[in-house]
Amino acid sequence: MPDVDDIDHQVLRLLREDGRRTFSEMAERVGLSVAAVKRRVDRLRDLGVITGFTVQIDYAKLGWGIEAFTELRYPGTTPVSEIVRTATDVPEVQEVFTIAGDPDALIHVRVRDLGHLQQVIDRLRRAGDVTGTKTLLVLGTWTRDALAPRSGWSQGIPLTRSRREK
Repeated sequence: MPDVDDIDHQVLRLLREDGRRTFSEMAERVGLSVAAVKRRVDRLRDLGVITGFTVQIDYAKLGWGIEAFTELRYPGTTPVSEIVRTATDVPEVQEVFTIAGDPDALIHVRVRDLGHLQQVIDRLRRAGDVTGTKTLLVLGTWTRDALAPRSGWSQGIPLTRSRREK
């Protein structure tokens, strides 16, 4: 495990809040020089702790406001590669989680409306060796910034309403 101290965690939290935040702004917030903050960010990238910088999108404003999770069940002999292929062949699938137990996979889908969701579910049911599905519609999302000081990990950090739903 990489050696990451409390200041590194503060820098990570600042970048999670706004990936475009300047080194100067972060330096002021954590009480270090701009050069020291840049060195820390570079080190965290080199260690693989920071894997990239991204943008958060409000998919509802693009017409893709419905999210759901669908459980997929397969025969016991189905290889993981087949499970992943089944799901990734459907463009509305955002994420695939292969999991232990029943079901075999959990997929996150994003669609335009409920009719579109039904079409996606029907497509998944006909794909590969799927033996059953169960879909759960997302009504709201709350997240926790798990970047807490080492001493408490996420203890005491509240769940907050997802930015895309505020």
